Amino acid sequence: MTFTTRLTAAVLCGAVVAASVPATASARPVRGSLLDVVPVSTMDTNQLVGYLGDHALDASRVRFAVDAKRITYRTIDAFGKPTTASALIALPRNGDRKPRQAAWLHGTTGYRGSVASVADGNDRAATYLFAAAGYLTTAPDYLGLGTGPGHHPYVDAPSTVTASVDALRAAREFAARRGLRPDPRVMITGHSQGGHAAMALGQALQRGADPRLEVGALAPIGGPFKPSLLVAKATNDEISNGVAYMAYWTVAWNRLHHLYDDPAEAFRDPSVEALFDGDHRNEDIFPHLPATMGELLTESYLDRVKHPTGILRAKLREADGYCDWRPAVPVTIYSSAGDQDTLLETSAYCDQRLKRHHARSTLVDLGADVNHGKAAKLALPRILADFDRS
Repeated sequence: MTFTTRLTAAVLCGAVVAASVPATASARPVRGSLLDVVPVSTMDTNQLVGYLGDHALDASRVRFAVDAKRITYRTIDAFGKPTTASALIALPRNGDRKPRQAAWLHGTTGYRGSVASVADGNDRAATYLFAAAGYLTTAPDYLGLGTGPGHHPYVDAPSTVTASVDALRAAREFAARRGLRPDPRVMITGHSQGGHAAMALGQALQRGADPRLEVGALAPIGGPFKPSLLVAKATNDEISNGVAYMAYWTVAWNRLHHLYDDPAEAFRDPSVEALFDGDHRNEDIFPHLPATMGELLTESYLDRVKHPTGILRAKLREADGYCDWRPAVPVTIYSSAGDQDTLLETSAYCDQRLKRHHARSTLVDLGADVNHGKAAKLALPRILADFDRS
């Protein structure tokens, strides 16, 4: 989900709330170890065809029934301390003892209850699309979302990677308990924030983050591949939903990098910070946000963001660098000229950086009439077809 696709209201049942309390860590907790499994749904092929159609996804490749579970697993937070996180895993009922694997990485989500393991929505549908075609599919909720404790470190690639690698480890443990040995290759895709995360996860796996996992394919959609450019555009009110993205990003990165001491230093209305605690839905957030960046940020902080120095500049450069490597597999980047959120320009940047490293990269422009949210709907069936050929 993205800010352009308003988060659906989701009610956290008592079981979910209870699961949000992290299990007591052992003296040497094992990252990726499975702590809990909760059934989410089971759908036969007819139900899946109707379900995917309801989410405007091409259901022509539905072949198998799907069992979906919410898992809770051990991982580490953005500071390296033990914590827990959740994910949705969807397993095809195809009798394959060595199923292929896919990973779906979601986009901007402000409310912890809107991720795939908890809420029925676009991210759950994307996960089922791959599972129904025969893939053991893992959709990490990331840190601080779903049943995970704490706050979400928004657009922080390192912690997104650790949570995602550990989710794949937990999925492997779940599969092993059922007598399965998943293919070590992981077909990786994701939308918006998840597109950026897909490149970071692919890089980590190729560099040996887990010796039992490999990159099988990379197909990010509409990722913010050059955050420094998007921040600069947002400060001039040149991207859609820029105020919402920037408010979330400012709060999240302050928690990580201590950019201000008091929210009044950054926000004209200091109460904005409390909106991004993970417990507010979009319908709670958007009415309290102003229309322009000049109304959101104080003059001094806006100037600081426009001319970043120190830790802010260093971390933006780091965030810009997740296309600066040479994947061992072809990369297909999907974007659209009509995307006014993450911009075709940043996808072109990623494509260019990959090619500079002699990677096999292809940029697909889905069209001027395709906005940020619609891009995923159009790209996913093509990505699935490519995964099947990989």
